[in-house]
Amino acid sequence: MGKDKLRRFAEIDTFSNVFQLDAGKPLKGTWAGEFFKNSHPVVLELACGKGEYTVNLAQLFPDKNFIGIDYKGNRIWRGAKTALEENVPNVAFLRIQIENILDYFAPGEVDEIWITFPDPQPQLSREKKRLTSPRFLDMYKQFLKPGGYINLKTDNDDFYAFTAEKIAELNLGLHIKTEDLYHSPYADEVLSIKTYYEKKYLKDNKNINYLKFSFPNGEM
Repeated sequence: MGKDKLRRFAEIDTFSNVFQLDAGKPLKGTWAGEFFKNSHPVVLELACGKGEYTVNLAQLFPDKNFIGIDYKGNRIWRGAKTALEENVPNVAFLRIQIENILDYFAPGEVDEIWITFPDPQPQLSREKKRLTSPRFLDMYKQFLKPGGYINLKTDNDDFYAFTAEKIAELNLGLHIKTEDLYHSPYADEVLSIKTYYEKKYLKDNKNINYLKFSFPNGEM
């Protein structure tokens, strides 16, 4: 591991807005009240990477609490440091494997989920690792409030098609579907937030796909 990564891992250990692995478990069911000290809605960004979406959403919506989740601490470092430097109090980061997410959030604790440019896991053998596979969707429904939205932004057309297929198969509520976000009527201030990777994709003239969906009455 390079010196820069080691430095970042050591530094995030001192950040007040980062919870690593088992450190976050005592907050299950109490994120808003215990950490954020309010009763505002809780919004997650899964596989948040450098946390650009998490921080930008928090700045746009000071009346909501945002938690970026990723396993790579050297990436979380960037978003967490930005939030601290710019005094964005409604941001936290959780360094865990998303497979273990049920250990950290209680039923009905989360109002909305963002999945922004996740690893598409293109190999068929890794289908269950896709963050919109039925396996993960079943997890999300256990802590997402009834009527809460799941948002997916991806440059990967196959991952987009896979997710749209699962939405149809599982009879989920589909609210927005577009294969070319920036040439659609949906590219508002929120959806126009661009991550590090999205900027690279756009430079390569790749289309950006977007889906917004929900569990009907909180069920699969």
